[in-house]
Order: sequence, then C-alpha cells, then structure tokens
Amino acid sequence: MEKHFVLALAIVLCHFALTSAIDGAATYYTAPYTPSACYGNDDMGTMIAAASDAIYENGAACGRTYRVTCTGATSQDAPQPCTGANVVVQVVDYCPTCQGIFDLSQEAFSAIADLNAGMIEIDYVQV
Repeated sequence: MEKHFVLALAIVLCHFALTSAIDGAATYYTAPYTPSACYGNDDMGTMIAAASDAIYENGAACGRTYRVTCTGATSQDAPQPCTGANVVVQVVDYCPTCQGIFDLSQEAFSAIADLNAGMIEIDYVQV
C-alpha cells in the first residue's frame, strides 16, 4: 500500500513539474558578457542570460537559474531551430529592450537552437 502511494505521489509531482513550465521567447547576445547589471565585471561563465522586465524584477532575479527549452521557431529564418536539448542558465544581466523573456548567451542559445533563428519560442522554469 505504501509503495503504491509513493509511486502515485511521484507521478503527480512529475506531472506538475512538466506542466508548470512557462511559455516565452528568447534571443541571444555575444561576448563580452561583462560588465553585467548583476555582477559588474565578475565573470559568471557562459551559461548565462539577461532578463527582460517580465523576469528581472528590479534586480531580484539576479542569480536565479532557469531551465530553458526551445519549443519552436518565431520566423522562417530557421523553421526547425530546436536541438532537442535544454540548458540551465543563470540570470546575470538586465535587458530592458529584449523582445523575448531572455537574452541568452550565444553559447546557451546554440546549445538549444540554431543561431540562424535569432529568436525562438521557449518553455522555461526556475530551478
């Protein structure tokens, strides 16, 4: 009985985790990645992102990590842009003019999509 309950709970939690992703869009930017709004001249690596107003929250998003998955194209420049992978990025910068939710580093973007796409549809969830 207890094993069945634990299994059922695990299934429900996995379903919740899969359905709690939020739809959005992402673009990319290129190095140098410093200075950044969150960390100044500190090098935070390459799996990073700048956040738009929807996420940034006047700097409260600095340091948060998000799992980002490409879900499709936003234009015909690359009609099948997604690699099938996902990437975990840390918010290190602010992008007040972003057209999407995230402006990913070139390295993060290329891990999940063809750079020729320029902008992609995404699902994201804070991790």
